[in-house]
Amino acid sequence: MDNKQIQADSKTSGNKARGNRMIVAVCASVVVGMAGMAYASVPLYQLFCQVTGYGGTTQRVEQYSETVLDRKIDVRFDANMSNALNWEFKPVQRDVEMRIGETVQISYLATNTGTRTSSGKATFNVTPQVAGAYFNKVECFCFTETELQPGESLDMPVVFFIDPAIVDAPETKNINTITLSYTFYPLHEDKPVARAPGSVQEDADRL
Repeated sequence: MDNKQIQADSKTSGNKARGNRMIVAVCASVVVGMAGMAYASVPLYQLFCQVTGYGGTTQRVEQYSETVLDRKIDVRFDANMSNALNWEFKPVQRDVEMRIGETVQISYLATNTGTRTSSGKATFNVTPQVAGAYFNKVECFCFTETELQPGESLDMPVVFFIDPAIVDAPETKNINTITLSYTFYPLHEDKPVARAPGSVQEDADRL
């Protein structure tokens, strides 16, 4: 075999080795990328819901509405509990009639009926789900964790308003009633989905 053939074979082997290394590198990048996407999918989905109101997710704001309309809307309040949390949980009032854009404060009451200290946090949504983008919370117990001693009761306020823009959107302009629903779950248990009566949470159930 002459030198030219040896050089050609050597070059071919080198190209194959570089090609194999490149394939391995690409495959590794794909695996890392897929793992990263899986890890980020839940936070991204939650952020998407918070920004858009998708699935009945309410909005969190820091300022009150500057516009109050004459039109009124009825807001109802629903409370649910995980079976793993020995608490009683209920709204202090079942509903309120308010003007759209008006800032209102209501309260829920939680009582630890168990024999030991326990902590929980609430998930939430509204129905109709399309109203979520217009339901603005200024203050809410659901923003933080709640700890109750045995026998302790806690009054937990929610300060909110309905964005006046709700009357402009074709899909929401005829809404006259909104239900705000909470579900309390223990911190060491997977979150259940907050369900208002008759609501469907298929998208959250897929996570």
